[in-house]
Amino acid sequence: MKAFVRLGSQVLFFMAVSKGMNVITPLLQLPIPGSIIGMLLVFVLLLLGVIKLEWVEAGAAWLLAEMLLFFIPSAVGVLPYKSLLLGSGLQIVIVIVSSTALVMACAGLVAQGLAKIRDRGAS
Repeated sequence: MKAFVRLGSQVLFFMAVSKGMNVITPLLQLPIPGSIIGMLLVFVLLLLGVIKLEWVEAGAAWLLAEMLLFFIPSAVGVLPYKSLLLGSGLQIVIVIVSSTALVMACAGLVAQGLAKIRDRGAS
């Protein structure tokens, strides 16, 4: 039960940060979505040691594990556009596959670069 409460509170923390930044972002007239700014804020707080990784790790891992569920509504939302998919489906698939590959490649290169930097700092 204790682990469930801890996990729930960590997920609620991430939701509160996201919602809070979604409220603040339009007030500051920032062109970046509030959820992205919230993610950057949590990252900076982790780097500065204000938030300890143990305080948010389980909630973040659970959200990442369940991420597929968050995309189901958008996939169902495409169903009314059958004619668009039939007419331009191949182009849409090409754009989705190529952009996904590009994002994966960039993420991999950044991760490798960060790992090299970390390894140099550890030695």
